[in-house]
Amino acid sequence: MKAIQIEKFGGPEVCKLVDVAIGEPGAGEVRVRHHAIGINFIDVYHRTGLYPLPLPLTLGTEGAGVVEAVGAGVTHLAVGDRVAYAARGPGSYAEARLLPAFVVVKLPDAISFETGAGMMLKGLTVQYLLRQSRVALPPGEPILWHAAAGGVGLIACQWAKALGLRLIGTAGTDEKCKLAEQHGAAYTINYRREDVVARVREITGGKGVNVVYDAVGKDTWERSLDCLAPLGLLVSFGNASGAVPPVSLGVLAAKGSLYVQRPTLGSYNADRASSQRMADDLFAVVASGQVVIPVDRRYPLAEAAQAHIDLEGRGTTGAGVLLP
Repeated sequence: MKAIQIEKFGGPEVCKLVDVAIGEPGAGEVRVRHHAIGINFIDVYHRTGLYPLPLPLTLGTEGAGVVEAVGAGVTHLAVGDRVAYAARGPGSYAEARLLPAFVVVKLPDAISFETGAGMMLKGLTVQYLLRQSRVALPPGEPILWHAAAGGVGLIACQWAKALGLRLIGTAGTDEKCKLAEQHGAAYTINYRREDVVARVREITGGKGVNVVYDAVGKDTWERSLDCLAPLGLLVSFGNASGAVPPVSLGVLAAKGSLYVQRPTLGSYNADRASSQRMADDLFAVVASGQVVIPVDRRYPLAEAAQAHIDLEGRGTTGAGVLLP
């Protein structure tokens, strides 16, 4: 089969279309023939070596397609099932892949392969962030979400609105701010021309927010802390601008006895039951129409490098998919 592999860490140019062998699924595994493959910023982290993995490496953690083969012990899936997944490790930038069956769930007929591939990692990320990383927030609660016009952010804007939360979204252009508002953000802040901390304090009557969701990392770390109310929580779930520098616990004390969490999806969907429960929650909110998954960019599998160039250029919105 064809796959996008890297033999060394580096820029988008290290992505090469190659022929690779694929075998039969072992116990607890399935083989999925992809119809669409999700593109996510974690793929960039794997490509650059920020999250180093053994080489050569097939990129990608998300996909949707049809089950081709089922290994021993797998009972919830059968050959021919429409499925989608967010995997624990890379390997999705390929025509097909083997993977543990417990992360693979049946895709409802009403949801297309492209939507499934574009929403699993992002949507499940929003699920654990809004529904599990913090005790349930009351309706009307203001929260701050950086990169609100990105693939994860646009899902978060909609889901937060459905939960009755007032999401304050940051973005780098007025157009992106408008897009976030169209998807449910209660307020937006253009961080290139507005003081994010001052605006958050203004919106919250000087109190700050109880939760900040930050996938940007290095560039937003300090302002995220400064936007929190005392005893607030900073959920740092990505490093789009680079890794967060070492954290001084004394700073957390001085800024109001703050909490910090660095969660990963793998800690939340660690088994078959949790994977299915989280997927059911995501499918329900999408099927209800409260969350619409915007798939704005489509690339042939061979053009994965261009997809990464566009993603790293910070000019993208919504979700992107590769088509094998």
